[in-house]
Amino acid sequence: MSNAPQQQDTAVRMSGIEMRFGPVRANRGASLEVARGEIHALVGENGAGKSTLMRVLSGMYVPNAGTVEVSGRDVTGWSTARAIESGVGMVHQHFMLVPTLTVAENVILGRELTKGGQLDRARAVAEVRTLSERTGLLVDPARMVRDLSVGEAQRVEILKALYRGAKILILDEPTAVLSPPEIEELWQVLRGMRDAGDTIVLITHKLDEVMAISDTVTVMRQGETVGRVATRGTSPADLARLMVGRDVTLAADMAHHASTTAGAHQQEQGAAALEVRDLVVQGARGVTAVNHVSFSVRPGEILGIAGVEGNGQTELIEAIAGLRAPRGGSIHLGSADVTSMAVRPRGDAGLSHIPEDRHERGLILDFSIADNLVLGQQHRFRKGALLDHARIAENATTQVATYDIRPTDSSLPARALSGGNQQKIVIAREMSRDFTVLLAAQPTRGVDVGAIEFIHAQLRQAREAGKAVLLVSADLAEVLALSDRVAVMYEGKIVALLPRAEATIERLGAFMTGAEHAA
Repeated sequence: MSNAPQQQDTAVRMSGIEMRFGPVRANRGASLEVARGEIHALVGENGAGKSTLMRVLSGMYVPNAGTVEVSGRDVTGWSTARAIESGVGMVHQHFMLVPTLTVAENVILGRELTKGGQLDRARAVAEVRTLSERTGLLVDPARMVRDLSVGEAQRVEILKALYRGAKILILDEPTAVLSPPEIEELWQVLRGMRDAGDTIVLITHKLDEVMAISDTVTVMRQGETVGRVATRGTSPADLARLMVGRDVTLAADMAHHASTTAGAHQQEQGAAALEVRDLVVQGARGVTAVNHVSFSVRPGEILGIAGVEGNGQTELIEAIAGLRAPRGGSIHLGSADVTSMAVRPRGDAGLSHIPEDRHERGLILDFSIADNLVLGQQHRFRKGALLDHARIAENATTQVATYDIRPTDSSLPARALSGGNQQKIVIAREMSRDFTVLLAAQPTRGVDVGAIEFIHAQLRQAREAGKAVLLVSADLAEVLALSDRVAVMYEGKIVALLPRAEATIERLGAFMTGAEHAA
């Protein structure tokens, strides 16, 4: 029987893909087959080779071996430009927008519309507005990108790909920074694209999202393809087992368990380990981002802060960590007023900080894994006036093994690691410090299910050891799985502070969007 009909219905076929970076084999004979007009999820642990495989498809990498076919045509080794011309577009996890340009200018960048030798802004705005309305990716084309919410910025990234004619759209962790309503809006857009015959490949760690939006799932482990299943015929537990090679406790399951056992964990009584009083913090362009916020975290407690990103959580954490000077109020670690302290003295006083942006605040990408594991603590790894490199290497060996950082060669630059393994470096460094208070901002962002399970266990162990943990997460399942109390931030204020027993996704969601206000 002829294979022609199958080729016609197949949007992407990748076979035997080998991708090596020096001694590291990112893809090991990997394969992928995606039907036209479907939403196909690509899942796997950090370092499993998902993003690498998609960069081969999008023309960013030329594979060492294997073949790539798009719509039945062999395109192995093609360029990014040829991929775009052929309708393959990739939206990366870290946005690539120019904040000082408008939405329309960003969308047409590289394909500028001119009139009389000048940029035809009116036509650009009109075309982008038409595309925005047709796809449901609603955003004002005349707005400056720097003024957009995270969700709006992501819509612009997708519009860029669609403006260039993408019919096969690759999305890398698209919901990492979106609120529940924004995620549902994105799903509606993707379903509409699928129904119109477009093909979507979704790289994600969130298995509940895989079940909600995809038609088919491909699972990768250690660079290889280990399974391809219809979504309706599998479950999150089955997918996690394929990804990790063992049974995994999922955050959604832990959130359900926490809801049924709420109140079983009693925080220790006594003085607060962290006390924030009437804190005021200024954000971008002089706007008040944190508006007279007060709360405390006691030893042996995890206080979770939920909220749509951009409602003051970043500025709050940065002020407590010493990265941003408050305009009013005070911050106490135990009995010590640290409001005016620099970052290092706060660390010496017992504060540890997992920042939300690992690239900007957590790592120096060109430094080695070993050096990144002692950032901010170099004074503890000295021998006389010089760094004790033997101790730094010994520390790296321990942390790489304990936190399963891959690859295991601690002399490699952090830049060579996947995003999830970069996050593990930050987690390892901050969790191994001698701390009394831990600020955990988006601690599992971009991390696979196996690592999420491990990180959650570390946070619970910190609580059981009498540490105070302030958790900020855009993942409500994570907040509900870990927290003893939940606060919600909206427009710079804490609008609700609930015991875990009273916190549900529905109620928190209402506070997060301003639909419900605390009495």
